[in-house]
Amino acid sequence: MLTNQKKIQHLYWRAGFGLDISELETQSKLAIKKAINELFRKAKTPTLLKGNSERMDTATFNKLEKSEKKEVRKKGVQSMMELRTLWIKQMMRSDNPLLERMTLFWHGHFACTISFKSYNAESQNNTIRQHALGNFKEMVLAISKDVAMIRFLNNQQNRKNSPNENYARELMELFTIGRGNYTENDVKEAARAFTGWHSNGKDEFLFNERQHDFDSKTFMGKNGNFDGEDIIDIILEQKQTARFIATKVYRYFVNKNVNEKYVEQLTNVFYDSNYNIETLMRTVFESDWFYDKENVGTKIKSPIDLLVGTMKTLKVDFDSNKSVTFIQKVLGQELFHPPNVAGWEGGKAWIDNATLMIRLNLVNYLFQIADVNITMKPEFEALINRSTIKKIEGSLKMGEIIKTFKKKDNSVIFEEMKNWLIQPNLPLDKESLDDFLFNDNKKNYIESLAMRLMTLPEYQLC
Repeated sequence: MLTNQKKIQHLYWRAGFGLDISELETQSKLAIKKAINELFRKAKTPTLLKGNSERMDTATFNKLEKSEKKEVRKKGVQSMMELRTLWIKQMMRSDNPLLERMTLFWHGHFACTISFKSYNAESQNNTIRQHALGNFKEMVLAISKDVAMIRFLNNQQNRKNSPNENYARELMELFTIGRGNYTENDVKEAARAFTGWHSNGKDEFLFNERQHDFDSKTFMGKNGNFDGEDIIDIILEQKQTARFIATKVYRYFVNKNVNEKYVEQLTNVFYDSNYNIETLMRTVFESDWFYDKENVGTKIKSPIDLLVGTMKTLKVDFDSNKSVTFIQKVLGQELFHPPNVAGWEGGKAWIDNATLMIRLNLVNYLFQIADVNITMKPEFEALINRSTIKKIEGSLKMGEIIKTFKKKDNSVIFEEMKNWLIQPNLPLDKESLDDFLFNDNKKNYIESLAMRLMTLPEYQLC
C-alpha cells in the first residue's frame, strides 16, 4: 500500500509536474481529497500565458517586400523560442499546476504546428487554458474557430464550390470520435458544414457567408442545413466520442495499458455530465484505482515532464532561450511544433538510443560537469549558426534542498531523498551509490546524491 506521501507525489506528477522540496513538506501532510480540491480550486481561475509577441496581421504581412517578409519570419522564430521558454517557466513556477498540465494535455490533443506567428500561438494556448477544465463542446467549438488551427488544417481554403476536407476529417479522427466511427460521406458533409469558417486579414475568426454552403446535408444519419456547430453537436451525441476522450485521458494520466472497466466508468461519467472536463478529471484523481501500484511510477516522463520536473527540483534558471529550445528538440517534444497532426505518441516512443543518453545526462549538463556534444538537425543549426552546444547555460539553486537535509544523518538523507526523487517503488540501496557520492561535507553529499539519483533510469518514470 502506498504511503500518503507517495500518493500525493503520484497525484502531483500526473496532475502537475512534481513537487519541489518545500512543496513536498507542505503538500505531503494533506489528505488526498483535500489536495485534489486544492488543485481544482486554483484551476478555477485560468492563468493566461502573457508573452511579448508582436502582432502583425496577414494583410500587413502580405504587403511586405520579400526581404522584409524574411526578416519578419526570422524575428517570429525567435519570438516562438521566447514563448516556449515562457511557458516552460510558467509550468515550473505556477501555483496552478493542474491548469498547466491540462493545457499541455490539450495542446497535444489539438496538435497544431505554428512556425513563426507567436501571437497566434499565444492566442491558441490561452484559448485552451480558458476551456481546459470546462465543457468539451465549448472547447472544440473554440478550437474550430481558432485562427492557427483554421490555417494549419486548411479550413481557410474550405469553400462551398470546392470543399477542403482536412479539418472535418481530423475533427472526427483525432479530436472527437476516433477512426472507424464515421464514413467518408460524413467527412464530405462535415466539410460542407464548415465552409466559410475562415480568418480575416487581421487574424480574427470570420464567418464568410459567401463561401458557406447553406444547402441541406446528411451527416451521421441526420438531415438538415447544418453548420460547423451542428456537426459538433451531432458528434457529441454519440457516446463513442466520450469513450474516445476517456480512453485518451486514461492513457495519458493513468496508464498506457488501458483497463476497459475503468475507461467505461469514465465514459459514462463524461457523457452523463454533458462532457464536463472537470467532472471527468475529478473522477480519475479521486478513484482508488488511480493509486494502484501498477499505475504508480510506471509512466515514462515526456521530455516536457522531465525538463519541467527537473527545473522545479533544482530551481533551474536558463540563461538563454536557445538552451530551452535545444533540450526540447533533441528530446523530441518541441512545444507548438508537434511531429504531425496526431501529436506526440508518448510512452516508449520517447526513448531511443540517442534520447536515452541525453535524458540520463540532463542533470549532468545542468550541473555543467559534462559537455554536450550532440549534432543538431539542420534547421536548428541554421537558426543558431553552430552545429553543437557545448554547455547548457543556466544556474541551479539548491539552498532549500540543503537546508532541509543538512542536519540529518546521511542514511536518513538517502532514504528521504530517494522517496522524493524516485517515484517507482523499486529496491535501491545506499551502498550502490556510495562510491559516486562526495562525503567531504554535508553540502557536497546532498548535491551529489541528488545528482546521482536524478541520473538513474528510475528517475525517468513518474
